[in-house]
Amino acid sequence: MGNCCEKTKKPTKKSTAEIAPADIVKAPPKPYPAVRLTGPPTCALTCYVRFALLRKPVSLQFTPSDQAPVLHYGSDAVSGTKEALIQYIESKFPDPPLTRRQWSGGAGEDDATPSVVRAAVAQHKSVVWHLERMVRWAEDLAARGGGKRVARGGDPAMGSPRMEVRKFARSYSQLLEVMLEHAQMEEKVVFPVLERADRGLSKAANEEHARDLPIMNGIKEDIKTVGVLDSGSPDYPEALYNISSRLKKLQDHCKQHFEKEERELLPLMEAAELSREQQEKVLEQCLDVMQGTHTHLFRFFMEGLLPRDALHYLDMVIASSNKERVASMLRMIVE
Repeated sequence: MGNCCEKTKKPTKKSTAEIAPADIVKAPPKPYPAVRLTGPPTCALTCYVRFALLRKPVSLQFTPSDQAPVLHYGSDAVSGTKEALIQYIESKFPDPPLTRRQWSGGAGEDDATPSVVRAAVAQHKSVVWHLERMVRWAEDLAARGGGKRVARGGDPAMGSPRMEVRKFARSYSQLLEVMLEHAQMEEKVVFPVLERADRGLSKAANEEHARDLPIMNGIKEDIKTVGVLDSGSPDYPEALYNISSRLKKLQDHCKQHFEKEERELLPLMEAAELSREQQEKVLEQCLDVMQGTHTHLFRFFMEGLLPRDALHYLDMVIASSNKERVASMLRMIVE
């Protein structure tokens, strides 16, 4: 963040639409324990540890230095490898957990699961959470019908009805870009691997992608329409309810599609018997296809994951051979 000292901000009350997965984890009583981290601000290890600490109930102070990252807590000063630092953090602050023995995806839960499958499952989780958030937000907007500036108990920063709709539109555009890139990644990288093993395996999944595209684009156009309507217009509440209804339909379609993929299609990637080198190449191709998700939308994408899933995804990403891209992604999620 560029400052000599960085402290976590005092939390403010969030609207329903803004609550992230990490927010549902019960935090210990305040005040949070003070933790200080020193290290080069652009160092990959420094960014990684900062990312982990920002998902723990601690008061983090970051002080840039030219030395290797050091974690200070009480009388302890801990340095070393990524694994050693994370193990120390977990031992002192076990909740919410950042590590796990097994991957929680439906497409297999052991180390033999190809990395591209684990990445796809994580992407499913983030998309599902963001869709649920958008549905709740749309329902809230529709219930208010533009008659109130802010939902009761909500965030005043949302502004006037038109300002809030603009923020809603921007958030949906971000989600739409992630969803489109995820579909392209599967169609260009994952499905061809399966098709080479058994022609026709991914036909149904491709058809489902095509089915949902008009709904996704239609929602975007509906949001544009609401954006130009006067909030006092009799058409305004109906337009908001239409968006809410179409978002719910898209949410249901995506959940069914993802569950089917994780149950029937993605497990077959293991049967494709890719070598470690081939798996690494496929994962690199996935990152290349999903450029937006892993650059300007990376923070948005990671917000949709539980802390342990986010760190697990980050572990896969930092294994990439493109170290410049990795460094940029790490900086993006902590700055």
